[in-house]
Amino acid sequence: MMWSDSLEGAEITVPGSIANLGPGLDTLAVAVQLYLRVRIVGVSNSRRGTLEFHFESQAPTGENRIETAFRKLAENLGENTADCPSLQISVSSEVPMGAGLGSSAAATIAGFRLYEVLFGKQSDERLLTVALQLEGHADNAAAALLGGLSVCCQKGDGTVSAFSLPWPESLSLVVLTPEIRLATQTSRHALPESVSLRDAVSNMQRALLLLQSIQTGDDGVLAEALCDRLHQPARESLVPGLNAALKLSHPDLLGVFLGGSGPSIVALAREGCHSIAALLAESYRPLGIPFHTSILRVHNQVSLPACAAISCS
Repeated sequence: MMWSDSLEGAEITVPGSIANLGPGLDTLAVAVQLYLRVRIVGVSNSRRGTLEFHFESQAPTGENRIETAFRKLAENLGENTADCPSLQISVSSEVPMGAGLGSSAAATIAGFRLYEVLFGKQSDERLLTVALQLEGHADNAAAALLGGLSVCCQKGDGTVSAFSLPWPESLSLVVLTPEIRLATQTSRHALPESVSLRDAVSNMQRALLLLQSIQTGDDGVLAEALCDRLHQPARESLVPGLNAALKLSHPDLLGVFLGGSGPSIVALAREGCHSIAALLAESYRPLGIPFHTSILRVHNQVSLPACAAISCS
């Protein structure tokens, strides 16, 4: 296979994401306007099969998930990446690592998009199934891939189906992010291996109520719909300030939940977002842990993969 010179300059943009949204453990996630950007800045046909990364901001301390995802997808499809030209790749990211804002999933989807630049478009189901193999769950990856409010399901054969719903433009996410990292693996190890039928039914009811509330604009049930019995109680000991934040009250506050596996804490509001951010900060400040707050909008529009705009012949 021959690759076009237009590979150089190809750009990939992937949004961060916030998963679970209270009751939707490993099922629901929403894409947010924090972005991971990958750009091919050099192509060498004299050297083959290597990927050289330059991280402009945050560099991974361990595994480079972009490259891991690129090679995992190639392996899954039986493609020999040793025959590819060598690429020099620049990476910049607004998505903090270990914060529960989907940095790993964004890197995974970026790796898949990089593969598509060279080898062509793949189905969403294929990409999410490989993401599941890498991540252990596909909710963040679905949001990063599809945008909006994503709903994903692992089917009996191990593949993943997902779809995206639009998120109301006026519904903002007010996020408090501590300047500490919480590894997803550590947070998942805190989860119980089994739960009661009562708790399982409670979460099913509220996850469905949450979807209905988001789609109809019925804010009056949001606080109840965001309640969770499956993962947040088990993670409270790992997430400073979560218990206090879940009890906050304010006329403009529509609900609070743990961002993904943490340690970010997220509030929903349509108005008074700065007041909500100040309320979260006031609740968290006595812990003496540095933090920052942000007001995020949802990434509803899906970005096309870079290979849609260039020739990959």
